[in-house]
Amino acid sequence: MTLILDTVLENLEQGRTLPASWYHDREIAVRERDAIFRSSWQYAGCGEQLAEPGSFFATRIGPVPVVIARDKEGALRGFVNVCRHRWHVVARGSGRRNSLQCPYHAWTYGLDGRLRSAPRSEREPGFESDELSLVPVAVAELGPLVFVNPDPGAPPLADVLGDLPLQLAAGGVELARLRLRRHVPWSAEVNWKASMENYLECYHCQVAHPGLSQIVDVSADNYRLRWNGLLASQSGDPRDPAAYAGEAVQQTQYHLLFPNTTFNVELGPMNMSVDITHATGATSSAGFTDFYFPPELPDEEAEQLIAFAGQVNDEDSELVEGVQEGLSADMVPHGRLMTNAEHQIAAFQRLVYDAVAAAA
Repeated sequence: MTLILDTVLENLEQGRTLPASWYHDREIAVRERDAIFRSSWQYAGCGEQLAEPGSFFATRIGPVPVVIARDKEGALRGFVNVCRHRWHVVARGSGRRNSLQCPYHAWTYGLDGRLRSAPRSEREPGFESDELSLVPVAVAELGPLVFVNPDPGAPPLADVLGDLPLQLAAGGVELARLRLRRHVPWSAEVNWKASMENYLECYHCQVAHPGLSQIVDVSADNYRLRWNGLLASQSGDPRDPAAYAGEAVQQTQYHLLFPNTTFNVELGPMNMSVDITHATGATSSAGFTDFYFPPELPDEEAEQLIAFAGQVNDEDSELVEGVQEGLSADMVPHGRLMTNAEHQIAAFQRLVYDAVAAAA
């Protein structure tokens, strides 16, 4: 494996891509699961579901089922959503309650994660309930957005986000004013990396996104790309600035928080969508998109922006499916990046390589 990794690193340093095999190899998928998704901040859902003490919702963060709750004191808490008895998932869906009870044998946990009761435990010698709390995860909020890192010792979310909140604010997005308007789940028969890499460049935009290219200047000289820490940022100006005079958003923004959370801001009234992409297999992925708008924005205007995003997404889905078809053929061992336009892909692939190599 060391020799193979050395060759991969040499190729990356020469402007080549990760090996095609890394996009369908099950061993690589397992290494990524353990080395990347179990220790990264990822979007979990909308905080409106946690507005009141006692509220909770269950979701997944990569391979990890999690439950997020607001306890009676108003503190936000997150846990691995797995019972300490026989591994059944404890909570489903969302709601409001004073405790979380496993449906298998009724082990019951407080919203602080502590085991409150286990039927017949009083008959069990040496049963230590204090040692059987739900396993904690790191949880944090950004405006209406909730994030989870399965590693409870992870660095603070703010350290990872860098200047994302400042970029959003400068671009006309007031996070405190946003409310969830639409939740769209999806799945795809593609490796998660292929989707993320497609997101990280607009080299393909003039060819594949005629609608976007018609309103946003995606030319090499004017479309901006920047990578800072774990945050990749893209921005573009309208081709006709006068058409957006007076609008809240006069510059597109697209951001990727490594490894799999994206933030999208389109021209027009205040808006933001957040995507999460989970690897469900070596050649499959799933996730959802949450669309946020100010509550006063008319549905008609919101629907226009959602439809525009859907059009671009459909175009990208067709592209990525074609890429996966080529990758799975395994006849072209690696690609050659255009590093002046695809340097964010190079940075992304190096982060993936570093994680996989560290786990080898």
